Amino acid sequence: MGSSDQKNKAESFRRMHTGGRILLLPNAWDAASARIFEQAGFRAVATTSAGVSNCIGYPDGEMIPRDDMITMIRWIARSVSIPVTADMESGFARDAAEVAETVRMIIAAGAVGINLEDTIHGSSTRELYDVPVAVERIRAAREAANATGVPLVINARTDVYLLAIGEKSARFEHAVRRLTAYREAGADCLYPMGIFDAETIGRLTQAISGPVNVMGLPGAPPATELERLGVARVSTASGPARVAMTATRKIAEQLMRDGSFELFREALSHQETNALFARGGRA
Repeated sequence: MGSSDQKNKAESFRRMHTGGRILLLPNAWDAASARIFEQAGFRAVATTSAGVSNCIGYPDGEMIPRDDMITMIRWIARSVSIPVTADMESGFARDAAEVAETVRMIIAAGAVGINLEDTIHGSSTRELYDVPVAVERIRAAREAANATGVPLVINARTDVYLLAIGEKSARFEHAVRRLTAYREAGADCLYPMGIFDAETIGRLTQAISGPVNVMGLPGAPPATELERLGVARVSTASGPARVAMTATRKIAEQLMRDGSFELFREALSHQETNALFARGGRA
C-alpha cells in the first residue's frame, strides 16, 4: 500500500492540473536530470520512456525490460521530493491484467502518475488498440491504483495524430472520441500527442472535457500561449535527454578533432554535482 506521503504527493500532483495555471512538466531520464529539474524549481517531474531506455542501452518502444524501467523509475523517485509521473508507454502489457500489474509496480517504485498510450507495441503496422480494449486498459489502471490507496494521476495518451491514423480530416473527431472515452474510464488528463498548431490545440481543449496535455517541442506554441489556449499540462518528452546526448556528441567530436579540454570550462564543477545528491536518496 502507498505511504501517506505518496498519497499526498498524488493529490498535490492532481491539483496541479486544475486552477488555470499550466503545469510545465520536464521529462527526466535519470536521477541526476530529475534533481536538476527539481533544483530549478519545477513542481513535478515526469520520466521519458525514450530517454530512460536509451540511458541503459535500448531504443524506445517497450524494448527495455519492464523490470529495468521500473528500477529506473524507483531511482528517480527516491532522488527527488517532488511528485514523479512515469511514462510507461502502453503499460508493457497486452491485456488489462498486465496493465494493472504495471500500475502496482510503479506505485511500489514511488511514482504518483502514469502515462498510458493506446499504441500497440510489437505490431508490424502502425496500429492502435480498439477503443473498447483501450478503455478496459484505462479502467484496469484506475482500479489497480485505487486498490493501493494511491490516487494515481493517469495521463491517457492517444496516438491518432502521432501515427497519422485514418484520413486527416477525420483525426480530430477520432481523437476526441477516444479521449472522451478514456476520461469516462478514469483518466485524469488527456494527451493527444503529435499536435503543434495553436488552432487544433485550442479546438481540442474546447472539445475535450478534462485537462489536456500537449508536447512541448519546436513548432509548438510557448507555454504562455498554451495556457491561454486552455492547455493544463505541457511535457517535454525526450527533448532534454536528446539535448544532453547532442552535447555529449559535440564533446566527443571536439576531443577527437583537437584534444582540447576547454569545453569543460562551462560544466558544473565536481563539487556542484556532488551537492545535488548531498542528502543521498530521498526514500
